[in-house]
Amino acid sequence: MSGKLYDDGVLDPRDTRTVLGIALSAAHSGPIEGRRGYGVFRM
Repeated sequence: MSGKLYDDGVLDPRDTRTVLGIALSAAHSGPIEGRRGYGVFRM
């Protein structure tokens, strides 16, 4: 799948905790707002 560019990149297993920590910190630092309407559709 990487050859067809279906992913955003491959992480070095040694960097997994660092990248996960950065992602969780970014998600936690944003404001929590309500959503009007039905929600989010995922495919």
